[in-house]
Order: sequence, then structure tokens, then C-alpha cells
Amino acid sequence: MELYLETERLILKEFTDNDVDHIFQLDSNKEVHEYLGKKTITTQKQAEEIIEFFKKQYQENGIGRFAAFEKDSGNFIGWSGLKFNKGAKEELNGFTNFIDIGYRLLPSFWRKGYASESAIACLEFGFKQMNYDIIYGAAETDNIGSNKILQKIGLKYVNNFDIEGTDAKWYELSKADYGS
Repeated sequence: MELYLETERLILKEFTDNDVDHIFQLDSNKEVHEYLGKKTITTQKQAEEIIEFFKKQYQENGIGRFAAFEKDSGNFIGWSGLKFNKGAKEELNGFTNFIDIGYRLLPSFWRKGYASESAIACLEFGFKQMNYDIIYGAAETDNIGSNKILQKIGLKYVNNFDIEGTDAKWYELSKADYGS
């Protein structure tokens, strides 16, 4: 099954090896990583490894981060999607083996509603097609924009927690509350 979603203004699809330059452009950007631990990538090899991780998620879990493109221009804007956080290595806020929603856009596409639009499509996919019971989200407390988006798309604040010495907020949305 090929992963593909479409919204009013966006096309969301599986990353391929042809997207290495896109991921490099996104994840080497200091503005993008301001609230992601300031851990930018510096090599094409790192971008290739990120693409391989996304492809592994598609194969093993039927989900992943989607490459996001504007319909009108065809421009790559970033990614949005679901991720299965597996085992102790990906523990967050005391949780393991959970689905999270995320989005990461190039700065020139911020404040256009694209993160919300794409995340709403991903929630629908997660609850209606993948039949998940609950989807989680997290954002550094100082990342006002991301926290607003998580709330706007319906996730409910649960608690604050620590990510590598930085305060963050934890959110969740259950299938029972989705769309209500």
C-alpha cells in the first residue's frame, strides 16, 4: 500500500530516495531545529539515514512521516505524519510503544496553516484507516506555534515533562474524542 493523502492545498506522500535533498534542506536549517534540541544535520548521508528510517516505518508499521508538497506550486514544504515510537530507545514522557503526530516545515511555509491542515489529514488517517485508539503529541513549551497547532487540531494538554533538560508539553487525543 502506498501512503498518500491529499488536502485542499497539499499533497502528502511517502518519502523516496529522491527526497534526500529536501530532507537535507529541512533538517540542516537552524530555524527549523530551534525547538528540536538544536540538532541540525550536516551531511547528505544523515539525510539519507532519515529517509531510510521513514521507509522502515512505512514497511513495518504502515505509517510514517509524509513528504508535504504544495499542490499549486509543487514545492516541498516539509513533512507531517504519524510515527510509532518503539521501545525504551524512543521513550518520551514515560511512554513507549505509542503513536505520535508531528510536523516540520521550512520557515518560508510557516504561518500559512499548512501544519494544521496536514496534521488534521494525518489524524483522520490514523483514527479512520489505521484504527488507532489514541494519538499523542509533544512540543517544547517555548515553541508557541507548535503548541497552538496541537491544541487547534484537537489534542488535549496532559502535562509538562522534561526532554533533555528542556520543558515540554504532552498532549493526547483518543479516538472516542476525535471529531467531537
